[in-house]
Amino acid sequence: MTLVLAMLLDAVLGEPRWLWQRLPHPAVLMGRAVGWCDHTFNRGEARRARGIAAMTGLAALALGLGWVLAQFGPAVEIICAAILLAQRSLVDHVAAVARDLRISLGDGRRAVAQIVGRDTREMGPDDVARAAIESAAENFSDGVIAPVIWFLLGGLPGLLLYKITNTADSMIGYRTPRHEAFGWAAARFDDLLNLIPARVTAGLILATHGLWSAWRMVATEARQHRSPNAGWPEAAMARALGVALSGPRSYHGELRDFPYVNGTGRHAIGESEILAACRALWRVWAAALIGAALIAVSV
Repeated sequence: MTLVLAMLLDAVLGEPRWLWQRLPHPAVLMGRAVGWCDHTFNRGEARRARGIAAMTGLAALALGLGWVLAQFGPAVEIICAAILLAQRSLVDHVAAVARDLRISLGDGRRAVAQIVGRDTREMGPDDVARAAIESAAENFSDGVIAPVIWFLLGGLPGLLLYKITNTADSMIGYRTPRHEAFGWAAARFDDLLNLIPARVTAGLILATHGLWSAWRMVATEARQHRSPNAGWPEAAMARALGVALSGPRSYHGELRDFPYVNGTGRHAIGESEILAACRALWRVWAAALIGAALIAVSV
């Protein structure tokens, strides 16, 4: 029941500011470790080999630290797992976009800029809503379902391994001149670790909304996505809400003409659809909680 209690603790407390204003969050510490590797090793020749070595070292460190922490007993495991889950904080951040968009478009743009990497300055209300919903779906897979699965498979070491890999991918797993070679290992390992969770997330979204028959269409659209994994929860969420997601967007001043996901869905969306996505996240989280509880009592 360790995982069940951790999920409940995360859902109730989220990320209390009073604590993380006084102490560095584990995600921040992981980011510092990845940043140190980038600064120290991402230079000279054989950068891909250096990146593989760095990712191997980070993975070994995460596994070892997870094993050590697990020796302190279930209470420590529950607290650590709750800290590394992101259900409450994700919903809070996505709901904040809806709240601020209700105030003004400018407020909505500023709020969504906190959770997406694309350009937000020229976004209209529909674009803000789409970005928030896409972030909700993708980060639910990365921040909730994947950690749950890797905790079930590998305990706290498995969870820490996943989190350090996901952190590394978010920092150095980009196809830029600086990181294309060095971040290759982080990006590929993150793709591998998210292969099953992304598809499980899509299945849970469809199942909890009575849309299992849409699986084939979701699979088709997911394979057309620029990411091997992100398209799965995104396509499933688009159908659960009846909206069109993805589509053209700008990165670093460059407009990219991505195809729409569920293109026949509603394009004119806003605050109400963002809040519907938040409700969907809680519905799918509840299904995952029940699944974790059933696994706990059966082993």
